[in-house]
Amino acid sequence: MARPRKPLLSTDRIVQTAQELVDAEGLAAVSTRRLAAELGVSGPSLYNHFRTKDEILEAVADSVSGLVDLAMFEDGRDWRTALHDWAVSYRAALRAHPNIVPVLARGPGRRPAALRLADAVYGAMVDAGWPPAQATSIGALMRYFIMGSALGSFAGGFVDDASAYDPADYPHLGQAHLLAERQEEVDDRAFEAGLSALLDGLAGQFERVRQTERR
Repeated sequence: MARPRKPLLSTDRIVQTAQELVDAEGLAAVSTRRLAAELGVSGPSLYNHFRTKDEILEAVADSVSGLVDLAMFEDGRDWRTALHDWAVSYRAALRAHPNIVPVLARGPGRRPAALRLADAVYGAMVDAGWPPAQATSIGALMRYFIMGSALGSFAGGFVDDASAYDPADYPHLGQAHLLAERQEEVDDRAFEAGLSALLDGLAGQFERVRQTERR
């Protein structure tokens, strides 16, 4: 009788399994021992692909960065529209994998997909006419805003028990218990409002930049 084949181990398979663990149980669930058990291999075999747990988490983070659409920076959209559409795509990727956000928040490091993302945003802003220093600031502030929106839910942070909001103590929170059941709607609306306000502010700055150039 033929011996059962051991499952083939690959970098992609390790990253996918680690991502599933992070999604389901958080960053603390990932260890080389746990991954080896999930993959049906011996622990040392993982070291042929990754030297440390941190390298695995970095690879998971980069796979999430790779989900973000960058086409808007190449297809002729104006800088404001491109930033808006990119922010929506970026947030969607992070919302699908929120537990990896703390790793992404460290910055791109040497991760290829994250560096391509940073390069696309910075390059598009400079090409649109933003001075390099301000283009850098735009990339940073957009990342702060998008990642902050993915770290948790504003609406989901309120309990659905009306008695928690005694009007004697919280006279303006009489409807707060309704937020949790409308979590997605409230959070999406808040994100769009914040993004529009941010882009409006940038548009005003950009006009001042152009006026300065014309003098």
